[in-house]
Amino acid sequence: MARILPFQPRRLPTGDESGALLQFRTVHGYRRAYRVAGEGPAILLIHGIGDSSATWSPLIPQLARSHTVIAPDLLGHGASEKPRADYSVAAYANGVRDLLGVLGVERVTLVGHSFGGGVAMQFAYQFPERVDRLVLVSTGGVGPQVTPVLRGVSLPGAALLLSLLGLPGADVPVRAVVALLRLLDTGLGRDAPELMGLVDALPDVWARAAFIRTLRSVVDWRGQVVTMLDRCYLAQGMPTLLVWGDRDGVLPVDHAFTAHEAMPGSRLEIFPDAGHFPFHADPARFLSLVEEFIGATEPANWSIDQWWRLLRAGRPGDDTYIDEMERRYREASERSAT
Repeated sequence: MARILPFQPRRLPTGDESGALLQFRTVHGYRRAYRVAGEGPAILLIHGIGDSSATWSPLIPQLARSHTVIAPDLLGHGASEKPRADYSVAAYANGVRDLLGVLGVERVTLVGHSFGGGVAMQFAYQFPERVDRLVLVSTGGVGPQVTPVLRGVSLPGAALLLSLLGLPGADVPVRAVVALLRLLDTGLGRDAPELMGLVDALPDVWARAAFIRTLRSVVDWRGQVVTMLDRCYLAQGMPTLLVWGDRDGVLPVDHAFTAHEAMPGSRLEIFPDAGHFPFHADPARFLSLVEEFIGATEPANWSIDQWWRLLRAGRPGDDTYIDEMERRYREASERSAT
């Protein structure tokens, strides 16, 4: 059973109906917000870039019936502080570990969405002894392809363009474009409410700066610049569930099959007619999947000896695998650059 150390909750008008009170802890001098509910083995929900813990609100009540559910606002996001700081994937993994340490939680089932999936995978790589299971939802770090919108925001001058969103009426053309994408039944249009939520989540210069710093740590004009494919074989023996929407306009569903192939023993579930937020498109199915997956699998039994054996041996057929992954990555990069 997860153990949460005493805390002093702070009530804020969050509009969150999950029953998970927004709370705060100061870690390394920065205020970090998080939601927590329930009792039992811990589940940690990690949101994507520009998002916040509120994205998980519809799921928290049911998960909290049998688990301690912790959903942080990553540094630079939501109600957490937005300092001029390190917003790399590894830094976020360290931050998640330290928050769990402050809360007195030793092991978790990690559920990460998009950028949060990359953070979850990095956490599992850096701190495998603290991970029971992995649930990666439309996760980043699988291939270079990413929506041109994010590639454009990574370019110089993006901060100035984003600052225009703070002007009166500036969101009108953005909402018009999003409405058009939805009308045309595009992949991005599937996530119209979420896209507008991301725009609304950048109300000031600090939020916009944190968003851009985070984005540039993983994306440039050619696409994603980080990959989990080179080290994910070290997660062998860790129960892993991959979830994707087949209409994902941010990270294409092809990435789901690449990740599944790179992680032997993983389970892959594709949500038909869903975009980048399959847990919003069909929350009932998502909850059922996660609960069934947790109930059907034993927590990972990690050992340093096993880790060393995997690292020294490498992936079976490593040379062939690396050559194939390099070929795919090179071809995808060339397509992204055209």
